[in-house]
Amino acid sequence: MGRSNMIDASKLQNLQNCERRIGYEFQEMQLLDEAMTHASSSISRLHSYERLEFLGDSILGFVVCEFLFRCYPNWLEGELTKVKSVVVSRQACAKLGQELGLSEFLVIGKGIGKRETIPDSLLANAFEALLGAIYLDGGMAAAKDFLLPFVEELVQMTLDENAESNFKSDLQQYAQKRDGLPPSYQLLGDRGPDHEKWFMVAATIGKRKFAPAWGRNKKEAEQRAAANALAEIHGNDLPYEHDLDTVFGDDNRPVE
Repeated sequence: MGRSNMIDASKLQNLQNCERRIGYEFQEMQLLDEAMTHASSSISRLHSYERLEFLGDSILGFVVCEFLFRCYPNWLEGELTKVKSVVVSRQACAKLGQELGLSEFLVIGKGIGKRETIPDSLLANAFEALLGAIYLDGGMAAAKDFLLPFVEELVQMTLDENAESNFKSDLQQYAQKRDGLPPSYQLLGDRGPDHEKWFMVAATIGKRKFAPAWGRNKKEAEQRAAANALAEIHGNDLPYEHDLDTVFGDDNRPVE
């Protein structure tokens, strides 16, 4: 069967745009069509993305497990399971669906709502269905080529977040051993538009105030401030730069 078998011209254009967005060209376009079709707009649930979602969920779990197993040979089962649960979560799949802009290509019924308000749950489902479709179209090699860059990014983000979450705990243990009191965190300022505001926070132990740090929310700023404090205590370089000019560009927008 051809790539565009029984697909009308307007729908075909949408699917070809989707191919360009995801960086994969289907041999059988009908698979992509099914992956981007919600049950609310299908003649039956058998012709929607639900079966592909079921398959994609299993492929996602396998690829993530194999990646973690090969890349982290010293991790025990508990550590592998903890990171895997984050990477294969519905929240992670929804994030990937958002990054790919699948809401632009997902065909839904009128009862679901406007395109810009498509629920995250549907984006997560569509991402898994897309993965299932790529697997059926190109095999496991194609599925891995598509998925692994996302997996690597999500695993690294998870590890970074876990590391940062320990900074405050480590600083609290140090402070209580030294002074018998927990550290405090002072908000020194904020900058940026409301939807993209950054916050500057400094950690204090007793009368000693440590180098502040910027974060995209107060929680992140406190974690980074704790990391800076630990670095100062141990005589190490600051892990988080707090110079205002390196956080915001000339247009007053935050930069990474």
